[in-house]
Amino acid sequence: MNEKNKIIVEATPHFIEAQSSPDEDRYVFAYTITITNVGEIPAKLLQRHWLITDSNGKIQEVRGDGVIGEHPYLKPGESFRYTSGAMIATPVGTMQGDYTMHSDDGDHFSADVPRFTLSIPRTLH
Repeated sequence: MNEKNKIIVEATPHFIEAQSSPDEDRYVFAYTITITNVGEIPAKLLQRHWLITDSNGKIQEVRGDGVIGEHPYLKPGESFRYTSGAMIATPVGTMQGDYTMHSDDGDHFSADVPRFTLSIPRTLH
């Protein structure tokens, strides 16, 4: 990725105890994503791609149009924040992925979402 098209993605996950049911192997997590354009050219988010992995090694692959029904358009220095959710069958898992972006100069590029951990409280030390 060149410096003119550069997107930074940060994730903050939270366990949602009220929607989870450990007896049924259902662990629900919310995650807040902040997407920041630190490049030189405005860009629009077109698609998302996620790999959600539980501690049994089961991978859910998710592809879709935009995020939460939106296609955020970010000028240099602007951020977009949203919250979504995921459900896995184990108390610990990971998520990672990327966003397909389209910049005003016509380039398509990928903005990587670094792997982050989904974990119920007091599970990891």
